[in-house]
Amino acid sequence: AKRMRIPAGTFGERNPSVDHGTLVPLTFVNGEYRGYRLVRCSISGLDPLTHYNFGRCIARAAEKLNRRTVMIASGDLSHKLKEDGPYGFAAEGPQFDRQVTEAMKTGDFLRFLTFDSAFCEAAAECGLRSFMILAGVFDGVAVEPEFLSYEGPFGVGYAVCGFRPKGPDESRRFGPKYLEWKRGAMKKQRENEDVYVRLARLSLETWVRTGRRAALPDDLPPELTGRRAGVFVSLHKDGALRGCIGTILPVQGSVADEIVRNAISAGTHDPRFEPVREEELPDLVYSVDVLGAPAPISSMNELDPRRYGVIVRSGDRCGLLLPDLPGVDTPRRQVEIALRKADIRLDEAFRMERFEAVRHT
Repeated sequence: AKRMRIPAGTFGERNPSVDHGTLVPLTFVNGEYRGYRLVRCSISGLDPLTHYNFGRCIARAAEKLNRRTVMIASGDLSHKLKEDGPYGFAAEGPQFDRQVTEAMKTGDFLRFLTFDSAFCEAAAECGLRSFMILAGVFDGVAVEPEFLSYEGPFGVGYAVCGFRPKGPDESRRFGPKYLEWKRGAMKKQRENEDVYVRLARLSLETWVRTGRRAALPDDLPPELTGRRAGVFVSLHKDGALRGCIGTILPVQGSVADEIVRNAISAGTHDPRFEPVREEELPDLVYSVDVLGAPAPISSMNELDPRRYGVIVRSGDRCGLLLPDLPGVDTPRRQVEIALRKADIRLDEAFRMERFEAVRHT
């Protein structure tokens, strides 16, 4: 893993407790076997290819040890299959389970790597990264799938599938195929970007590569150069947030200048992340939210997380959450996140405002 620059090993969190994702399969294993050796590996928030390559590392280690090895990729499927389930229902839940179980049945490991991250978040899945590691264990190997069961009686999907190696198969090296798929997806994304997003991209790329602020293009429309508004610029990489900075009210002379300023800040001054490196630029996906004027509200009942963003204030503390975000389905959830960002407790006195925003992607 170190040679492949994968941040894996015995460092990091060392929690001796065993969670249900490990305990449940081991309960069944212990019913049949004793005296085996066990290595428990965690998933991470890193990208699909890193998980796949970590699986390749596991396979190489097993080969060097020359022992019989079984890889158990444990994790639930969707948690949103039923209205009366513990996490409620989302249409993406059953859709995800159908697609992932079909990939299991056919041995389509590339599918594990190419699920849309927003779709997965809406489906509330938790096992997919385990399956990515499993796919890497079988890198370049033909497999014989044996799909045993699927059920979701309590609103959470459970599937059991086994894979036996059948021998080398160069067509099943999915790392290069994933990179080819990703390049195609990014090319399509770039082709569909509007002028707001193109300006954000130009601004950050120019700053990272030259250390200078980009000059505004001459052909910007009046809606960018002739009005003022608050703007948030968000960056994502491999489906995960990579930076987000914005202004509730305008501080620059135009929307265009606001985008330039906040795109640079999102990539270099978001305290949650290291500054964006030049080699990351091709992998970034941008979105630009242009905010409407905020208006005071007196109750969460006046919020709709799909339509309105929320601002919470208490003293000099302030938190904002944009509208229409994956996984934010209720006003209460929306307010709780905004309060947490502002370090305001739910039982404190606080004021709320709502606003609409136009999102450009």
